[in-house]
Amino acid sequence: MIRMKERVRERLLDEGVAAFLEYGFHGTGLKRVLDRAGIPKGSFYNYFGSKEEFGAATIRHFAEGVRHLLARELARAPDPLSGLRGFFGAMMEQFEESGYVGGCLLGNLGGELEGSAVCRDALAGSIQGLCGEIRDALSDAQEQGLVRRDIDAEELACLLVETWEGGVIRMKIERSLEPVRRCQRRLLDDYFRP
Repeated sequence: MIRMKERVRERLLDEGVAAFLEYGFHGTGLKRVLDRAGIPKGSFYNYFGSKEEFGAATIRHFAEGVRHLLARELARAPDPLSGLRGFFGAMMEQFEESGYVGGCLLGNLGGELEGSAVCRDALAGSIQGLCGEIRDALSDAQEQGLVRRDIDAEELACLLVETWEGGVIRMKIERSLEPVRRCQRRLLDDYFRP
């Protein structure tokens, strides 16, 4: 029974990510998510106390998927810098496959949910978690002489994530990978180099 409940919750979160990427938080009704997940409306409150609580859980679920992708690419790569390139390359493939619709849920909802403390906390924690994992990879790359050491890895990680999120917004507007490619090229392959 617990396993079934976990699977249903996971399905709701997956559908929440898809719907929020396509329609935004305020543009997504719970009925749309429930219909897509094949779950009766009354069942929603067995999993989440409110749409806002669901939004925060969906943000954390999305961020977990992004961190899993990062870990996978770092594990596959011969070095941390190549792993970061692989991670951002995999994200670009996803953007291209989706026709540049959606982008990054963290950036999308960042502007939309500034009035919700619950969701803002989930967004802040998710971005801090991602920055922390990128910081660790950059720190390892610094130790290997692949990334400049005169700037702290934490600052480099924040710069990378902040620039990437801006590039993703522009990518969606222009329907082109060039803004995110430029971010990767100018930071990982230029500014971050020793």
